[in-house]
Amino acid sequence: MDTRLLELLVCPVTKGPLQYNRDTQELISRSARLAYPVRDGIPILLENEARTLTDEELGL
Repeated sequence: MDTRLLELLVCPVTKGPLQYNRDTQELISRSARLAYPVRDGIPILLENEARTLTDEELGL
């Protein structure tokens, strides 16, 4: 994922920052507790496409 693009993207729910997880190919919004998929290099920033993160995934 292009770091310049990542700097521009925000979580559509909280408008907060996103972190890219290379292993799972997801953009992580810690504040919304959501993981948005990245398919073929394209971030899918739709709330209904995101999966909810567990406490373990968030390190809580």
